[in-house]
Amino acid sequence: MPKGATYTKNMNFELSHELMDDILFSMEDQETEFCIDTQRGIVLNLEDIGEGAEEAEKDRFIHIPDWDSSSGFRLMEHFAASLRNPLLREELGAALNQGRGVFRAFKDILSQYPEAEKLWFAYKEKEMKREIIRWYNALREEWGMSLIGLEPEDTRDLVLEDFRFREYRENDRYEAQSLHALCREEFPLPLMETSWIFPAEYSLVAETGHRDFAGYIAAAEKAGILHIYALEIRREYRGLGLGGTLLSRFLEKFSPAVEKAHGIERINIELPQIHEGFSRVLLRFGFKAQAVSYSLESPTGSETGKGSF
Repeated sequence: MPKGATYTKNMNFELSHELMDDILFSMEDQETEFCIDTQRGIVLNLEDIGEGAEEAEKDRFIHIPDWDSSSGFRLMEHFAASLRNPLLREELGAALNQGRGVFRAFKDILSQYPEAEKLWFAYKEKEMKREIIRWYNALREEWGMSLIGLEPEDTRDLVLEDFRFREYRENDRYEAQSLHALCREEFPLPLMETSWIFPAEYSLVAETGHRDFAGYIAAAEKAGILHIYALEIRREYRGLGLGGTLLSRFLEKFSPAVEKAHGIERINIELPQIHEGFSRVLLRFGFKAQAVSYSLESPTGSETGKGSF
């Protein structure tokens, strides 16, 4: 039950968007105590009420939701665990386990991943607003009123709105080659080495709102099959759903009429096992698994540094 005095019917107030923003801002100031003036519907510093207030009048003030450093730490833990970028998830996990200076270390790491940092701020705001709504609904129960069902916006959609998708330009060649080289270092797979093409017959680029190269998809038609040879995202932009959005924008270009005009009967993409989690995205778009490939390292090959059979 929220902090406060005895509830009366005169204490109810409307949780407007402006008031919610004021409460959220005040929750982050952990050195000052704040409350709601239920008659005026505003946030006040407890010191502003004054010691001389009438005792009966004090009942109209209700403490805002509790929020302390442990609440913030739990939120950071949940955010790190929710990330689909394994590298960033591991770095943030290490920061959270280092003991002193956790909050600074967490912020320093996120500053190296601009889009993930933006996602963190949106995620934090969304979760804190949910806490405010839970607190407000508990009050409404006391007042004998129906609960509100306000749901904050989807943070990932907010972040993805900042990306732009466009056709290939000549100066994208160097950026794509550099990104592919980095991906080969991360995932040293024969497929990536032998079948990479850029620019291909069909290429689409994703860039940030600041025009930074974020990723690309490249495909070409062969014997009636459109082969997607590459779908690569810079590591600082992974885990935001950008790969799936880029694929969606790419597939929008191939309406049934366009496919027929170009003689395309099927769209194919090879997915290395290390990226198997992306299969859920492919299935959502209607892709079906056609084959499974197995590889066995030879005893002599592993000793000489060579690949599999």
